[in-house]
Amino acid sequence: MSMILTNVRAFTGGADLTGSSNKVELSGEVEEKDATTYGTGGWKGVIGGLGSAEIAAEGLWEAGDPGLVDDASWAQLGGVGPWTVCPDTAAVGSLAYLTSALRANYQLLGAVGDVAPWTGNAKSSWPLVRGQVGHPPGTARTATGTGTALQLGPVAAGQRLYAALHVLSVAGTTPSLTVSIESDDAGAMATPTTRLTFGAATAAGGQTLRTDASAIADTHYRVAWSVSGTTPSFMFAVSLGIR
Repeated sequence: MSMILTNVRAFTGGADLTGSSNKVELSGEVEEKDATTYGTGGWKGVIGGLGSAEIAAEGLWEAGDPGLVDDASWAQLGGVGPWTVCPDTAAVGSLAYLTSALRANYQLLGAVGDVAPWTGNAKSSWPLVRGQVGHPPGTARTATGTGTALQLGPVAAGQRLYAALHVLSVAGTTPSLTVSIESDDAGAMATPTTRLTFGAATAAGGQTLRTDASAIADTHYRVAWSVSGTTPSFMFAVSLGIR
């Protein structure tokens, strides 16, 4: 079914670029390598080489807070960090594309009279993964808990479970948030196993993790979080997928 892009969600590090972007494009490619030999009947043979992905975005310029596009872009320029792009909303279970990418380019401002624009791109250092949102960005967490189970299927040998964490806001006295990804063989998550654990977060920012390419027979996955501190509150988004 065709769709009109009206609510693309874009997250990089600890910034939500949704409200300052009006165009986001994802691209993935695999190098074409010539593998022509005798006996191919006069036809060229090719095999896949190195893969790569790129995220290109543009929108309306804002500055003055670490979560706004100018502050985030300058802080990230030349660095590698998590990206999550959702074609239509960032509710739990929504389609998400995630990767770890180099913030390679940032352009800003324009001609007199323009609504101040920005453009930028990021180039992948990890595969581009098609997955789902495991935790929504608009729900504040003030206590330890677990999220909804997602049926992603098993991880075959040679594949990995990938996850991206975007901590968007932090409040309270000495707040700390530790997020992990758990798996189980059923949606009830009766006997979950922790597969990935992000470093404790005390400020806005982002992290990416992946498993070691060993097979995982479990089919369901969920986000779990541990919150500590005095009156702590965290807004964060998590995406996860298998590739």
